Amino acid sequence: MTTAGPIAPDTKDWTWVLDKPCPECGYDASTVAVADLAHRIRANAVVWLALMGEPDVTVRPEPGVWSPLEYACHVHDVHQVFHERLTAMMTEHEPHFANWDQDATAVERRYDQQVPAIVGPTLVASAYAVGDLYASVPDDDWGRKGIRSDGSVFNIASLGRYHLHDIEHHLHDVASMAERVTIGSYDAYAGEYASGTSAMPDEVTHNLNHFVDLVGTEARVLEIGSGPGRDAAALEQIGLSVRRTDITPAFVDQLRAAGYLADQLDPLRDDLTDTLRGGAPYDGVWANASLLHVAREALPEVLARLAAVTRPGGTLHLTLKEGDGAGWSVHGHVGAPRFFTYWREDPLRAHLTGAGWVVDDVRRGDSTPLDRPSESWLAVFATRG
Repeated sequence: MTTAGPIAPDTKDWTWVLDKPCPECGYDASTVAVADLAHRIRANAVVWLALMGEPDVTVRPEPGVWSPLEYACHVHDVHQVFHERLTAMMTEHEPHFANWDQDATAVERRYDQQVPAIVGPTLVASAYAVGDLYASVPDDDWGRKGIRSDGSVFNIASLGRYHLHDIEHHLHDVASMAERVTIGSYDAYAGEYASGTSAMPDEVTHNLNHFVDLVGTEARVLEIGSGPGRDAAALEQIGLSVRRTDITPAFVDQLRAAGYLADQLDPLRDDLTDTLRGGAPYDGVWANASLLHVAREALPEVLARLAAVTRPGGTLHLTLKEGDGAGWSVHGHVGAPRFFTYWREDPLRAHLTGAGWVVDDVRRGDSTPLDRPSESWLAVFATRG
């Protein structure tokens, strides 16, 4: 259970997030369309539901910091408070909101003693209820105003964007659970992921061919995040030798069932040495859409560990999502939450250089999935110095 004790009150005025991006979680209110509020609030709730199934969800990371359970209780109450405020704004002329002391509420409602299996579904219900209310706002009503107890004036649009930051920021607060939840999501949907990604996109084919040009057709390659094995199969058809690895048990099981050698491997913690070749360095590393799940502070170490097992002149290829901050997604071929870290080119180049790689090229590519906005990707080619 969580360790009971006082939590330092949050006395910050967070209204500034409506005017500039949040440096902690990367949220940018200027990019949020009011038409997307309902969807993003519901998607956020699905992540909390998954988190409530984790075994240590009641544990505080530090004595004065809420546990994921306590954060979830708070998010549930945030939805209810904003539901009340939104209702007032839609039915009254410039209503004044009563003060809400979130820290006092946490103590009164004993957030630390709640049951995760109950909190998860009730949070989802509250999120969908307020999401439905945002979805019902007429086009002409987004400018209707309401006034907070401290005098801050909101309209419905800014209230919704402020609300969304609150709940998305708190997922950032519990990002320590991201790795375990993401692996569990892939593990649960390994079959669906394999079916949905069996066809290789043209952009990946282009990058793969360029990689082969750089390492040669007889190269030995370490693949990080083999998944169902699509890319490895394409490389081997050309003549390369690929060490298949993945951190997700179900993907490794799939590969072994198909007759391939595969290792369950964590690139941050496990030995990357090529034991089948007596520890000889790899000619290249292929990490297509896998290191995007690595936490920002951990990626430099991963890059350095990959450099340490690659021969001088060897090639690294990796792809990451372009953007700021980090966040959760419930889109795509996996019907459960996954955590992504977004990168900009300049800091990524700096980390690659610091890890012993010489950056040869950073390419940008866009994907336009059917169920979500277009995404920008960074495709990196680098040489081991």
